[in-house]
Amino acid sequence: MLRYIPTFLATLVVATQLSVPMAQAAASDYSLVLVETTYPFGDGAVLELRLIDTRTNAPVEGAVIFATRLDMEPDGMETMTSTVLALPGEEPGLYRFSADLTMDGNWRFSVAAKVQGEPETVQAQIVLEVLP
Repeated sequence: MLRYIPTFLATLVVATQLSVPMAQAAASDYSLVLVETTYPFGDGAVLELRLIDTRTNAPVEGAVIFATRLDMEPDGMETMTSTVLALPGEEPGLYRFSADLTMDGNWRFSVAAKVQGEPETVQAQIVLEVLP
């Protein structure tokens, strides 16, 4: 009888571990960062955005960027906006967008992303500067 106790305990430990749900990351475990924050005035600027898992500093692939907005809110002109178009990515964790930067000054790039398997939305508002 005593010889079965170690096997029983090992089975109990495995069953307990399998029944505990895996911890999921919070939105705060991810960071959205612009590769460059200064751009020249003009049409067709390419904004490159990195999505990083801050726990491992690794790029995050396969996220769905579902909301973007580019406006001049930092300079008090929130209604001054530019259309943001998604471009194909060139490397893991790098998300690219095209925008027309029609006025010099400070622009706010607002982004929302869903990371696969995570319940929370990752959001960021990043200020970039457009030079004349």
